[in-house]
Amino acid sequence: MDVVRTVADLRAALPQKGVGFVPTMGYLHRGHLALVARARQENPFVAVSIFVNPLQFGPGEDYHRYPRDLDRDRALLEEAGVDLLFAPSVEEMYPAGFSTRVSVEGPLAALWEGAVRPGHFQGVATVVARLFLLVAPTRAYFGEKDYQQLLVIRKMARDLGFPVEVLGVPTVREADGLALSSRNVYLSPETRAKANVLYRALSAMREAALGGGSVAEALRAGEGVLWEVPEFQKDYLALVHPETLLPLSDWVPGARGLVAGRFPGVRLIDNLEVHP
Repeated sequence: MDVVRTVADLRAALPQKGVGFVPTMGYLHRGHLALVARARQENPFVAVSIFVNPLQFGPGEDYHRYPRDLDRDRALLEEAGVDLLFAPSVEEMYPAGFSTRVSVEGPLAALWEGAVRPGHFQGVATVVARLFLLVAPTRAYFGEKDYQQLLVIRKMARDLGFPVEVLGVPTVREADGLALSSRNVYLSPETRAKANVLYRALSAMREAALGGGSVAEALRAGEGVLWEVPEFQKDYLALVHPETLLPLSDWVPGARGLVAGRFPGVRLIDNLEVHP
């Protein structure tokens, strides 16, 4: 596996076509490796980036303490059969004078995470657009765990005409349902035991939906589960359209449950298809 840190070296190492690309912020887990495995199955050449993007962190968020372990990540990627790792510095990604931003307008990026973390999706769209330009992948892979991010990136790529297929890969979970996340390292043992409350709330909404309950009844079922864990401070719990992310009053095929909030020291998000 080649490891490059500059744009010039990246361009020299990439083939002209057939690249499957997995952009990450590092501190890799089994969810990231599922993206890599899918890319390895579907492309002759697999590139991964590791870059903790300052533009997508707001004031007071965890940019400086976000977990980093490049040596460990490098070994995992080499074992997974990755061809190329791009691990640039902030200065390489955003040279002096860099002042361009990419912004997806409308409710897709304004609701939910967009409302709780203003500017977050502008930072995401900017870094992914720059990476797409540099890597020129045929396919790019993102986890469905960050479902709203997946839709925002897909919209950005379509609107700007990037010749890339943006693919979602199902969320990888612990045995008790907790979605894998690099930020799970922040969880204390006591909090970890309660952290699957997000998945349990989503599952309760799914059970209500499959049992013939209304959207309102499903939401009440999810809220009831969250109330069992007062340490979890909810940002939102919603049932939304799977493509627009607008809140639902009646069921549609593929309806998605979204949940996010904070335990002491860590913020978690999750989602689940709740209606077939």
